[in-house]
Amino acid sequence: MTAPHVSLPDDATFLPNLPDLPPPDHSLSPLTGWTRAHWEAVADRLLDGLSPYASPGFAQYRLPGRASHSGEWSDGLEGFARSFLLAAFRIAGSGGRVGPALIERYAAGLAAGTDPYGEERWPPVTDRAQPMVEAASVAIALHETRPWLWVHLNDAVRDRVTTWLGGFVGAEVNDSNWRLFQVIAEEFLASVGAPHRRAEIDAGLARLEDWYRGGGWYTDGDGRKFDYYNGWALHLYPVLWARIAGPRADTDLVARHRSRLREFLSVHQHFFGADGAPVHQGRSLTYRFATTAPLWAGALADATPLPPGRTRRLASGAVRHFARRGVPDERGLLTLGWYRPFLPVTQRYSGPASPYWASKAFLGLLLPESHPVWTAPEEPAPIDTADTVLALPGPGWLLHSTAADGLVRLVNHGSDRLPPPPATAEDSPHYARFGYSSGTAPETPAGPDNHLALLAPDGTPSPRGRIHPLGVDGRRAASWHEPLGHRVETVSVVRGPWEVRVHRLDAPPGTVVREGGWAVADDAAPPVGESGPGSRALARRVDGLTSAIVGLHGWSGDGAVVSARDTNAYGLHSATPVLEGSAAPVLVTLVMLSGDPCASHAGASATIDDDGTVDICFPDGTRERVRREETP
Repeated sequence: MTAPHVSLPDDATFLPNLPDLPPPDHSLSPLTGWTRAHWEAVADRLLDGLSPYASPGFAQYRLPGRASHSGEWSDGLEGFARSFLLAAFRIAGSGGRVGPALIERYAAGLAAGTDPYGEERWPPVTDRAQPMVEAASVAIALHETRPWLWVHLNDAVRDRVTTWLGGFVGAEVNDSNWRLFQVIAEEFLASVGAPHRRAEIDAGLARLEDWYRGGGWYTDGDGRKFDYYNGWALHLYPVLWARIAGPRADTDLVARHRSRLREFLSVHQHFFGADGAPVHQGRSLTYRFATTAPLWAGALADATPLPPGRTRRLASGAVRHFARRGVPDERGLLTLGWYRPFLPVTQRYSGPASPYWASKAFLGLLLPESHPVWTAPEEPAPIDTADTVLALPGPGWLLHSTAADGLVRLVNHGSDRLPPPPATAEDSPHYARFGYSSGTAPETPAGPDNHLALLAPDGTPSPRGRIHPLGVDGRRAASWHEPLGHRVETVSVVRGPWEVRVHRLDAPPGTVVREGGWAVADDAAPPVGESGPGSRALARRVDGLTSAIVGLHGWSGDGAVVSARDTNAYGLHSATPVLEGSAAPVLVTLVMLSGDPCASHAGASATIDDDGTVDICFPDGTRERVRREETP
């Protein structure tokens, strides 16, 4: 069992895990109070927190926690490489005006790690191996600290560094964002006159073109693999590559990358709640505020549509959100989890130092103190001022947010992270759910939340499996999936805090179905559940955050609330309202997630015309019609 995290009130100014944080500056930053000095203080706290875990020669950082599937040797390198990225942004951002111990620490680590006969030597860069990931961070950090570190290394160490990075040349790389690790490392090798293959750099960049789906969205490899890797990898690394390549970079390609990043950021700004929380969807969520990296990349590359004050408000809001919830911990460490340590948000490749990919969030320190992102007054984020609905056809998502409670909700009709057919893989609760939000996390391992399941006689729920998008437009999104060989087609229609799901099922008589609303979780106390009579149920947190589900058509029987412990990244205690009954050809369900005390789930209805058209009435009286065979 994991311990609860400590969450501080939103007006707290002293954060015990960040004792050197300066006072808030509400004249410059009226929404968050954070300035560049706050970012520097957090960076310094993270770097200082790692010191006790450094090996004698500073080439490895062996942090406490579960080892990754790559083993402790690789995990130690990961601790060096990812923290080196943070140190590089801190060093370069200050023009080298940091304590000399920080530069010396990483210079010593480079010497010890690349000594092939030393006790602290790094594992080699070989085909499809984890050191490839870490080598890219080392290359970026070396480039950004060139005047203060690289040029002062002796020739023997520089030769050993390029030899180690040269493991990329001719190597096989995973066909995903990993292609860009090779691009970065070999471009750095080119920049220092070391052996490299221009054809491999070009091929990696060309592969990125294959994955572009429009609207600023890349899939992370073949298939429908949409998540935060779009921002913190597939958009970020081309920006960093262009910085390394300089005049060697193709200007048309750089312009194309920047244009796509600009388009993506016009959407990405909507993925943060008013409290700074990112929407909780996808893998590697233990990287936490790395979600802000593309915001800074846009400013760094002059490829952002956002006003500078909004960029800082969004980024500062995210880091501040985690800081107020015990991140970093009392040791100054980033742990495997979201708030508290919580392994279900991790993957097999996650080791104790993996969370330090969050270092990418500090990219903004490369911008000078005089840059408008640091000097302009904060401006409100979209969530601060108005409700929003965004149709995102590329990933097959529908985003709807409400200013009254500051929540962002993502309706998923397109991202399953499954390999292309005919290959198969198991569902992940971080991809297979109908909904994700900035205020909730899915139950892990898989629970009933935001999922329509056909139940086997022993109660085993069917997975969603492969998602087949049917379209996204306006306030609607649709897809079909095939649980247990039976087609289920779903159209989602959103308004305010509500989503109505129209399911058309091809299931045999007697099949039992179950659908869940949002799982709400808390450390302080178990959410309170209410259910029945009728097909309705809700779960409410002590702070008022409420998840409700109402059967509008086709459902029989009472609702219920499924409670759990230690299965949710947002808190020890969680609860999900559910409906269960015999399958009908058409099921219509209302789900609501709201922290607004004025929001209600009462008064909604649905009827079906003779031609199969579903007439929906939302709780506020708004009406929508969903026709049979309709796709948005």
